[in-house]
Amino acid sequence: MSLSTHVLDTARGTPAAGVDVLAERAHDDGWVTVGRGTTDGDGRVGELADALVPGTHRVTFAVSTWFADRNTETFWDDITITFVVTDADQHHHVPLLLSPYGYSTYRGS
Repeated sequence: MSLSTHVLDTARGTPAAGVDVLAERAHDDGWVTVGRGTTDGDGRVGELADALVPGTHRVTFAVSTWFADRNTETFWDDITITFVVTDADQHHHVPLLLSPYGYSTYRGS
């Protein structure tokens, strides 16, 4: 099925609009790009990738650039979340809760 994401700036309590996001899947020769996007005004990329296949995938958030654009010091460069798709018929949602010195994620719906 498809992949989406949502980034929230927990330090400000607002959506993180303007974060560049890259979606990839593992392949015999390395990583293959399956989608890319930029979070909208609500901090979402609704259709980051479609037609996922079972296997290892990752989503990379370009947060250092995003923080720099806001004149905010951060510990993070890129944040990469690697996960396994076992049922490609399900929708996969990988949210990121972000602050300059911490982040968390979970399997969303």
